[in-house]
Amino acid sequence: MRVLVVYCHPVEESFCAALREAAVGTLEGRGDEVRLIDLYAEKFDPVMGREERLAYHEGPPKDPALAAHIDALNWAAAIIFIYPTWWYGLPAMLKGWLDRVWAMGVVFDLAPNGGIVSRVRHIRKIGVVTTCGATRLLSFVMGQPGRKMILRGIRSLCALRTRTLYLAHYDMDNATPESRAAFLAKVRSRLKRF
Repeated sequence: MRVLVVYCHPVEESFCAALREAAVGTLEGRGDEVRLIDLYAEKFDPVMGREERLAYHEGPPKDPALAAHIDALNWAAAIIFIYPTWWYGLPAMLKGWLDRVWAMGVVFDLAPNGGIVSRVRHIRKIGVVTTCGATRLLSFVMGQPGRKMILRGIRSLCALRTRTLYLAHYDMDNATPESRAAFLAKVRSRLKRF
């Protein structure tokens, strides 16, 4: 399967980096073709500027820096997002990537009746691997906006029966070497079967 891994963390030696390595290694180990987008490493610009927003309804974005991202999105049959959950949601860098790359003319068109016509029905699996400083209970009480954005909003544009996976290391602020090792093992195990 063609799997796009979208990774978003500013610290090279973070636990999220270990999660990225575990995910890519597991996917490649099972024979998947993997492309990695590392938003911070490539210094992706998450800001949709004035001109880009004014041209939003005229077709795909014209910024040449987005071409490889759009190509990867069109190539993928599955996407795995790996990021830290900050303030119960996505890091601004990842939200900006969605704003700029998951654009009209790329992932959807507007139908004459006002509905949305998807262009990404080829994506059949979406996974999230994340860390959360908050506990599972507090994350649930706050509504898990990042989880909902990806596994409901993004998923709604993909194939009709898109499979999803959500793996979170909760209470990361109190993580131990044992809890991190157990979560890495869980990520490897679940991705082998996903």
